[in-house]
Amino acid sequence: MKKTAPRPVIRRKDYTPYPWNLHQVSLNFEIAEQITTVSSVLNFNLADSTQNCSDIILEGQQLELVSIFLNDLELDPEGYSCDSDQLIIRAAPAVSTLRIQVRLRPQQNTALEGLYASGNFLLTQCEAEGFRKITYFPDRPDVMSRFEVTIVADRQRYPVLLSNGNAVDSGQTDDGRHWVVWEDPFRKPAYWFALVAGDLAFIEDEFITRSGRKVLLRIYTEDRNIDKCDHAMQSLIRAMQWDEER
Repeated sequence: MKKTAPRPVIRRKDYTPYPWNLHQVSLNFEIAEQITTVSSVLNFNLADSTQNCSDIILEGQQLELVSIFLNDLELDPEGYSCDSDQLIIRAAPAVSTLRIQVRLRPQQNTALEGLYASGNFLLTQCEAEGFRKITYFPDRPDVMSRFEVTIVADRQRYPVLLSNGNAVDSGQTDDGRHWVVWEDPFRKPAYWFALVAGDLAFIEDEFITRSGRKVLLRIYTEDRNIDKCDHAMQSLIRAMQWDEER
C-alpha cells in the first residue's frame, strides 16, 4: 500500500496574520457533464497601509488553471508561480482585484473534499481545508469574506441549485440551462462554503422575528424522505425562538 506523505506540523506559536484583507468574493460555477468551470473575483487590499505591494499567496489543489487577471490585465507566467499546492501572485499592488478561472472534474473527485459527485448530486465539503479544491484561495479560517455565488447548470438534471445566504436572482437560458444567484450578507471563512446541485424536494414554513420580520424557512431533501422533515423544521423554529429569547 502506498503511504501518504505526513501532514506538516502547524504550531500556534508560528501564527502570523494573513497580510491581505479579502472583503468580497464572487464565484461563478458553470456546471457541465464532465467539467465544471469556476470563475472567481477576489478583491484584496493590504492590511498594512504603509506597504505598496506584496505577494498574494493562495492555496489550490487538483485544479486546472485557465487564466489569471490582475487589475484587468492578464498575467503572463513571469507574474506568478504555481505548483500542486499554491498559486503565488508576485508583487501585487496594495489594492488588487484578481480574476481567476479554473476547471474541475467533480465526477472524478474521490477525495470527498471540494466539489464532488455523489449519486445524481454535486456536493461540497470544505471543512477543514477543502475549499482549495474548488478554486485558488486563502483557505484559512482567519480570512473572512462576503460571498456572492452564481450557479449555472442543466435545468432537468440539476433543477435545484443551492448555496449559502439568500437567493437574490434566477433565470433560464434558451439552451435548457438555468441559473441562481446567492448572496451571503455575513462574512465567513471558506470552510463554511456550501453548494448543492440536484433534484430535491422541500418543505416550507416561516418564522416571525420579534421585530415583525418574516423569515422564509426551507428544508431540502430527496423526494422519498420529504415526509421525515417535519421534526427538523419544528426544531429549527424552536432554535430560532430560543436564540431571540436568550
